[in-house]
Amino acid sequence: MNSAVCTLFEGSYHFGLAALVNSLHHAGFRGQVFAGYRGALPPWAGAAVGSPLDGWPGAQSLNVAPDLCLVFLPLDTDYHLTNYKADFMLALLDGPARDADALFYLDPDICVVQPWRYFNEWVSCGVALCEDVNSPLPENHPRRVGWRRYYAKHGVFLRFRAAQHVNGGFVGVHRNDRAFLLGWKQTMDLMAAEIGSLSLALTSNASYRSTGFADCFDRTDQDALNAAVEASAQSVSVIGQEAMAFKAGSALLPHAIGGPKPWQANYLRMALAGVPPGAAHKAFWAHADGPISPYTARALSRQRLALKLASALGRVLSKA
Repeated sequence: MNSAVCTLFEGSYHFGLAALVNSLHHAGFRGQVFAGYRGALPPWAGAAVGSPLDGWPGAQSLNVAPDLCLVFLPLDTDYHLTNYKADFMLALLDGPARDADALFYLDPDICVVQPWRYFNEWVSCGVALCEDVNSPLPENHPRRVGWRRYYAKHGVFLRFRAAQHVNGGFVGVHRNDRAFLLGWKQTMDLMAAEIGSLSLALTSNASYRSTGFADCFDRTDQDALNAAVEASAQSVSVIGQEAMAFKAGSALLPHAIGGPKPWQANYLRMALAGVPPGAAHKAFWAHADGPISPYTARALSRQRLALKLASALGRVLSKA
């Protein structure tokens, strides 16, 4: 299957982008990774060359490895990037990724830790999604009721499908399920009137007020994604909390939700406070070098040593 990957980033998230691409290469992915961005290109992308594409005249490409190309796409939108995912995926399927059979969106604080062939097979089961750390949400949970009431006022009727609540950091679609992305874009666009603007999102560096019945719109893209699941006729294939390493099991996509992000963490300080490094942080540093090397060898060695010491300290403190 000819598949493509995409992500969105700005600022220091370029470190996460580097680890994500390295993990994709290690997993056996070959093809194009489309990275929509605002601001400057990462300092490690100096070898990128101009490569105009439909809709993105400022696109630049970096040949990361044989048969693996990272395409940087400058964005002209005032949306918060977390709210731009559906629009971005649709623009890619209709433009630069028009030859792809499947398209996968991954947040740039995720690493891939299983062979890529599994993901290609996964999208044949339906729209590929991962259960969130806050799952489950039963049928009449106030959050679901809030979505149901809000969208019904706009002519979109939700039907309960399962109690699983999915995470907005990963979505995989076969081209045949493009209609799911249209539905996600619709629920995002309709949500905009309630939250004030799609330029807003609940993050550590943005001012956003939870809104809606029972604060049902406080995770914007994720709320709209879960509403789209209930509004859609497409089949969905949801893997449980183990997929993103939110609980024990066979992880696929360890996801460093919340903060600090792996490239910001002081691991020894966190371990002393009772928070040892988790699977997502370990996956990041395992893939912090490779075809892309955003760190010097000395800095990488120092961080990996701190991670190892913090993990050992966490084990000692947990037994005390």
